[in-house]
Amino acid sequence: MEETIDKIVQWLRDQVKEANVKGLLVGVSGGLDSAVVANLIKRAVPDHSLGVIMPLDSSPDSVTHAEKVIEKCGIDKITIDLTDTHKVMYTQIQDQLKQKKEWKEQNDQLSNANLRARLRMSTSYALATNYNYLVVGTDNASEWYTGYFTKYGDGGVDILPIIEFTKQEVREMARALGVPDEVVNKKPSADLWEGQTDETEMGTSYDKIDAFLKGEEIPIKDKEIIEKMHRRTEHKRKAANQFRLSN
Repeated sequence: MEETIDKIVQWLRDQVKEANVKGLLVGVSGGLDSAVVANLIKRAVPDHSLGVIMPLDSSPDSVTHAEKVIEKCGIDKITIDLTDTHKVMYTQIQDQLKQKKEWKEQNDQLSNANLRARLRMSTSYALATNYNYLVVGTDNASEWYTGYFTKYGDGGVDILPIIEFTKQEVREMARALGVPDEVVNKKPSADLWEGQTDETEMGTSYDKIDAFLKGEEIPIKDKEIIEKMHRRTEHKRKAANQFRLSN
């Protein structure tokens, strides 16, 4: 695992050099993947690595875990509370749609959650521009294959250092990097609404997804869920369709 970590760290340094930037930043959520990436960028560019905490009606545990990750790995930190920004924006969107009698209550939770992710992306890029840094993504192989990320939200990044690794492999990497145990062992959650967990929302587990990606046998029900998620989210993994006169 240390050899793998060294290869990722060197790759990150290469990305900084090729992009002609000064450093790297990552949004630190208090979850496993961002904790791993925070440690990786600290190793890659010790003097130019930034962890961004962006509370948005976040659970107290998430913020506490994010603080612990940053304190332990030693990267610089900035906190931007987006709660009020989100409230103002989403309230205006709701009001306008309700006035037009076009508000879709059944889509409220997803629309709200995606706006949160996209506000965090916008904040990350505003900071990246200020510091001349790259925005580093936290998607792992399991999330990428299933499309379990927000398009132009947490999926809106410059580089993806752990996209080749399953959730279990990321967990092993976290232990090697010294990520706090409470972060390594917590239930994965995007913290987009109270009580939300990744596996409940997906309808399957990361263990099943990891096994599927490794070519192992899993229950038919889980396989169907995973394959359906992959098909439905194909657009997230592709650039926007472009009209060409030659088509």
